[in-house]
Amino acid sequence: MRETRRALAETLSRIGSLIGDGRSRDDVLDVEQLSNESGVPRDVVRMLLDGEEPPAEDITDRIVRRIVHLRETRLRPDGTRHSYDEIAASYGASRASLSNLVNSRRKTPSPQTPSPQTPSRQALSQQVPSEQVPSQQTGERRPARSGGPLASTQAGIETFFFGQPNGWLSAEPQASLDNALQSVLHGLEGEAADPMARLRSTHGLRELAARAPQLAEEELQLVTDWIDTILQRRNAQRVRGTESDSSHTEGH
Repeated sequence: MRETRRALAETLSRIGSLIGDGRSRDDVLDVEQLSNESGVPRDVVRMLLDGEEPPAEDITDRIVRRIVHLRETRLRPDGTRHSYDEIAASYGASRASLSNLVNSRRKTPSPQTPSPQTPSRQALSQQVPSEQVPSQQTGERRPARSGGPLASTQAGIETFFFGQPNGWLSAEPQASLDNALQSVLHGLEGEAADPMARLRSTHGLRELAARAPQLAEEELQLVTDWIDTILQRRNAQRVRGTESDSSHTEGH
């Protein structure tokens, strides 16, 4: 697995090379959406996009914070949050065990304002031994070590929301953001291969229509001619495809 910091830097570099003229990184990267998809707080997303190091965060605090994040962003079809009863029951745990874990860690400071004093750390350390928490040195997206109570909780919750354990709750911020950026990268790569895709994403048809009165007559004619050329080319391809299918059928 690539080292997470280098992987994120490579992804951002590739995105930057594909944005092209007329757009900035802010036009294609939605911090709010990236935060929702990755579980990384918005201000930390901005730090990572700017090449800065994220603040230190206890691995258990991260897992619990993302449990809360999942409940707030991955809602039921009716728009309500999944209950602790529902989530815990899916992996054979009690509501009390899950809610106690979440509530004990939510009393601690956020990763943006770290503090050496954590009131509930001693109580939780008795529940989750430190050797059962995954190492933060490799940056790998992996769950806590098997056998610990936190590991089974993480696997169960990830299975509930994603269908299988995937390390989402414990992944380092760099790995989480890099994973969320892949859909953006793939979209830009698709635009590079299909100019019409970029036209649709950058200037939708309604936007083009709205801007038409702002164009001079010669400029508007250039746009019209360009679109006509593309449509004629596409129609010609369809005709050739139809003739080819027809001749193939007659041959049989």
